[in-house]
Amino acid sequence: MVSQLLLWDVDHTLIENSGISKAIYSSAFSRLASRPPINPPITAGMTDRLIMRKMFVSDSVPDPGWPRTDDALQAAGAELQPKLREVGYVLPGVREVLKQIHTRAEVVQSVVTGNIAQNAAIKLAAFALEGFFDMAAGAYGGDSEDRHDLVRLAKARAERLYNAVFDESNTTVIGDTPRDVEAACQGGARIVAVATGVDSESELRAAGANVVLRDLSDIDHAVSVILGR
Repeated sequence: MVSQLLLWDVDHTLIENSGISKAIYSSAFSRLASRPPINPPITAGMTDRLIMRKMFVSDSVPDPGWPRTDDALQAAGAELQPKLREVGYVLPGVREVLKQIHTRAEVVQSVVTGNIAQNAAIKLAAFALEGFFDMAAGAYGGDSEDRHDLVRLAKARAERLYNAVFDESNTTVIGDTPRDVEAACQGGARIVAVATGVDSESELRAAGANVVLRDLSDIDHAVSVILGR
């Protein structure tokens, strides 16, 4: 019986995308506007919906609506997956930590990410990580502009799928940005922050993280901390 829910961020928590995420946004924009963006995309832990809307506003391009934007993001993500596989990589300790946790029948692992669902799957599949996650129990950047909505949505999906109650006592978000920390706190989850993105350990603590790890390279310690042991 599942009694614990882990919700992983993707970019800079599980993998380093080496600039491919921004290339996806720029490619999607170009598909919709018939020209490259003037201003580069700003991500900062935001959802795909919000990132793309801000790009349209910044470049004074009429918003084509979410269905068309979603299609363009999917096409760009699929097109750039080979490049991601070439230049990106799995962050230290991640695969080993996922493997250890995956053996525990009482724990379900999913994702809470600003990526749309299809691109989250593409990024994980690029490095053969997808098998560790129940993607149906996650929440994605196509679900809401506001990242704060995603933890609550993932918990609700997991509760339906596993006939269990997930609250702050048995739900943990693992992420690398203050937005991940804030979303966990507001969504009723514990947060383990990893300083593998642009934000420092002190910045993540200041945002309210319960625990901050430099990375996941100390496998046994990381597993213990993530599981709340």
